[in-house]
Amino acid sequence: VPRERQGAKMNIQVLPEHTSAAAASSASSSSSSEVELILVKEQNGVQYTNTSVVASPSSRGCTSGSGSGSGSAEDEVRETWGKKIDFLLSVIGFAVDLANVWRFPYLCYKNGGGAFLIPYVLFLFIAGMPLFYMELALGQYNKEGAATVWKICPIFKGVGYTVIIIALYVGFYYNVIIAWSLYYLFSSLTSELPWHKCNNPWNSPNCTEPQHINGTFLGNRTSYAKYKNTPAAEFYEREVLHIHESKGINDLGLPRWELALCLILVVFILFFSLWKGVKSSGKVVYVTATMPYIVLFVLLIRGITLPGAMNGIRAYLHIDLKKLNDPQVWIDAATQIFFSLGAGFGVLIAFASYNKFDNNCYRDAILTSTINCITSFFSGFAIFSVLGYMAHQHQVNIKDVATEGAGLVFIIYPEAISTLPGSTFFAIVFFIMLLTLGIDSSMGGMEAVITGLSDDFKFLKRHRKLFTFTVVFGTFLIALLCITNGGIFVLTLLDAYAAGTSILFGVLIEAIGVSWFYGVDRFSEDIERMMGFKPGIYWRLCWKFVSPAFLLVVVIASIVTSGDLRYDNYIFPRWSNMVGWSIALSSMLFVPIYAIYKLLIIPGTFKERIAYAITPEHEHHLVTEGNVRQFKVRQC
Repeated sequence: VPRERQGAKMNIQVLPEHTSAAAASSASSSSSSEVELILVKEQNGVQYTNTSVVASPSSRGCTSGSGSGSGSAEDEVRETWGKKIDFLLSVIGFAVDLANVWRFPYLCYKNGGGAFLIPYVLFLFIAGMPLFYMELALGQYNKEGAATVWKICPIFKGVGYTVIIIALYVGFYYNVIIAWSLYYLFSSLTSELPWHKCNNPWNSPNCTEPQHINGTFLGNRTSYAKYKNTPAAEFYEREVLHIHESKGINDLGLPRWELALCLILVVFILFFSLWKGVKSSGKVVYVTATMPYIVLFVLLIRGITLPGAMNGIRAYLHIDLKKLNDPQVWIDAATQIFFSLGAGFGVLIAFASYNKFDNNCYRDAILTSTINCITSFFSGFAIFSVLGYMAHQHQVNIKDVATEGAGLVFIIYPEAISTLPGSTFFAIVFFIMLLTLGIDSSMGGMEAVITGLSDDFKFLKRHRKLFTFTVVFGTFLIALLCITNGGIFVLTLLDAYAAGTSILFGVLIEAIGVSWFYGVDRFSEDIERMMGFKPGIYWRLCWKFVSPAFLLVVVIASIVTSGDLRYDNYIFPRWSNMVGWSIALSSMLFVPIYAIYKLLIIPGTFKERIAYAITPEHEHHLVTEGNVRQFKVRQC
């Protein structure tokens, strides 16, 4: 029996049990109708919702599958965020990560300064924000994780497993970067920072203290950012990584116990943040999501008072419109906006699945994605004010000290801090910022895995604490490979292949599945049921045409521009690139393998199998009647 839900609700308060019920009934022209009962129970400030479909007297005996988070009466209740701010901070904390600090400012500087904002903002509006909105609405309406949300189009369930596996892969190496930050934080608890001078056991005979390095000393050999014999560079590569004791990826050695202890601490922080679901993680983000903004503001205020700071900021903001003629600038802007917002990892779907049904996810998508991009731009001032100071100190150009990634946050910036009065304080707050930026992003990735699999396998949900421990401890075991003497090579390999082309492919298939198979019109109706209004033509056009085209171009560009993997001057052997592509394919292959599996297990003719595979589960009775909505041509 077809079921439609209207906005009219009747509230019943049951005070002793702190519960309320709302009933919404259909008012369609059909003679049969159903009533959906929504139970909301509150415990310790956290709401749990459960829905069931009950046949009205006129349709007793008829049943309908689940719609927006509805299920059988036997389904376990699903908790929701205790407060709206818990959800917003969790999404912001996940989206605002290390890349906002160590990648965007350098990309902006390298690709024409202010001119880079043109393609960046363009891609934000035509692809980044629509995809962000789509995932929030998808999770909130269906109340499911990244895999089971595909009850809307069963043949695409494999893409859910793809993004879950990718989120798990990222945890293998992302937690190691957090462990580095923790190691730096502990190392900062001294009166003199250990990377300030060369008189340390790990320093090489070639170590040169910064005050002796200038443009004349460097000559044309290398830029300051690439010079490997400063105290800060040697602390990172010889004390933290021990890379000098490895010949390459085929010479890893044993895990280093100091980093192993830091990694264990990171794992315990993640476990105790996640073990109770959003009831616990929603409180942790009050610290982890807000702390980076406080620290960035402190570092900016200190940075702009340094000599040469304005030169750095001017270099950051300079406008070179000629750069827009370079296709690489557009590719950089496209990939940065995509990875910065974090669509495709299953995290946004998982977080939104714990929202109340009528939450305004449209406003949330606009707000959180805008905050994320503004944070990226704002962090550039804190970074380049210090880079300007570094260039002034060593009498070199900004381009000689500007860099990205680990070289920026673990070498250049710490070295600059070490030369300031009160260096210990600024080092502590800086590495606390890196730690919190990493923790809440890692929490998001782990939650995507936990929610995605526990929604699919109910016994995991019943043992969430044990399952959470298994996931985080499993990432710890694999991460041990990344804290060996040659661990940086493993980390570089995973970073390049585990969540590169594969995540772009996953989101492309996700966008096609929602927009072209489930249908933009049906998706818009779902949103209208939640919030009372349909998305405008702009959003529908982006979902159906612009965003898939954007993702297709980025996937192709990602494959074309991929070359031999390298770390500084070390070129990875050919076999390691093959291993990398095998890792990428191991997640992507879930899409075709599950689609084939689904078609094989469904009975009937080939056309009937296709019909069942692309029709939402709660409409399978329509397929039996020969009424397949997806076989009809409809406009967005």
